[in-house]
Amino acid sequence: MTSSYSSALLDRAVNEFAKLPGIGRKTALRLVLHLLKLDEGMVDQFAQSITTLRHDVKHCQVCHNISDDDICAICANPQRDGSIVCVVENFQDVLAIEATTQYHGLYHVLGGVISPMDGISPSALEIDSLVERVSQGNVSEVILALSSTMEGDTTNFYIYRKLQAFDHLNVTMLARGISINDELQYTDEVTLGRSIVNRVPFNIS
Repeated sequence: MTSSYSSALLDRAVNEFAKLPGIGRKTALRLVLHLLKLDEGMVDQFAQSITTLRHDVKHCQVCHNISDDDICAICANPQRDGSIVCVVENFQDVLAIEATTQYHGLYHVLGGVISPMDGISPSALEIDSLVERVSQGNVSEVILALSSTMEGDTTNFYIYRKLQAFDHLNVTMLARGISINDELQYTDEVTLGRSIVNRVPFNIS
């Protein structure tokens, strides 16, 4: 396809930015033109930060959160309550809960939710590693903090069934201050904070 721009380099850059979620070609062009106005050193630093991120970023060996090291800062913090583990879908949900300042336990990032329509089975998620964490006997409560969607509820139920064998474990869920079909990361901090503080026993009915 012939480029509508006077520069093939510009067209290539716009095409790459337009591949990002939520970025159309008009927004991509605006971002690329902004970069062209910046000092070369700033653009080099921007490009290097992305390259370094992609090559060097890790996932915590304990909770699977995004991390700079093998163990993330949250899991490594001795001030956190290691007996409580909050199960979330992704990194954005960790950020949302941390922003409430109401939770002081640890996390377990699944990396998604069960969704047969999208080809996501339980084996594709970090569910077995959660069961392994619980089996070590140091966890007394697991909070199921997945989004109030059909996929989230399905995953909650699946995890609950996997954890039923542990008599010492208390499985809870967020209080239903969060609307049905709402994603956790888009819930306001006050509502989310109250849902954590007022969490209730998991109920399969």
